[in-house]
Amino acid sequence: MTANATIVSSDFLYGTAWKEERTAELTELAIRAGFRGIDTANQRRHYFEAGVGAGLAAAYRAGRVSRDDLFLQTKFTYQRGQDHRLPYDPAAKLGVQVAQSLASSLEHLNTGRVDSYVLHGPSSNYDWTAEDSEVWGAMRKERDAGRTALLGVSNVSLRHLEQMENAGRELPAFVQNRCYARLGWDREVRSFCRERNIVYQGFSLLTANVDAIRSPLVASIAERHRATLAQVIFAFARGVGMLALTGTTDLEHMNEDLAGLKLTLAPEELRAIESIAG
Repeated sequence: MTANATIVSSDFLYGTAWKEERTAELTELAIRAGFRGIDTANQRRHYFEAGVGAGLAAAYRAGRVSRDDLFLQTKFTYQRGQDHRLPYDPAAKLGVQVAQSLASSLEHLNTGRVDSYVLHGPSSNYDWTAEDSEVWGAMRKERDAGRTALLGVSNVSLRHLEQMENAGRELPAFVQNRCYARLGWDREVRSFCRERNIVYQGFSLLTANVDAIRSPLVASIAERHRATLAQVIFAFARGVGMLALTGTTDLEHMNEDLAGLKLTLAPEELRAIESIAG
């Protein structure tokens, strides 16, 4: 199964980080607006995954969607990225932690499987380590057991991915990174992904790039297409091969983001935005 086949109906992922007590409400609202891809993590420090599950349940009860209509993605987070509310036994081996975390996620989301299980950042900011290989092997076992369809990694550098490949590890179906215009919109990692048919998921496309979004260039493109600035940035992301995440809490913005799926930028517009700060 290819990543592209799985997410063919998800042109956007709705990100559920930092929603806290509004998580259930906003997850259900996003589905009602039309989002069919939901991104979460079993990391209580920044996510309320059980709240996502409550939002999904509300959408199911209302008859808006069934489980098979949705793309659900969650993550395994190392202990150093967690607070005291751990979804696994910290004394257990890493492979056991991976299995316990996913079992907890499936319970939170009231499902027998997720569509994507993502390593929420390598153990080192610099290298792909033996710990990462151990975790990745355990994640592959979860995939092979049918508890996830696909695997991904997030918050990775080109060096991480090259080391992973050079070590002969199976490459991910997804790479999810914060995407900065000042760094060429993560150009090197995107290029690695494109050459290997890995789907690149970009997050913080708006919040990490306020200056770029407010630039005269983006404003002129928005005016030309009678679009919002956010619609232009998300159209740019699609145009260069990204699967974008948005975490808006505003229904009007949700509707605008989805309406913007009709917007296609010209090649010269894509090149101009890509060169704003890199």
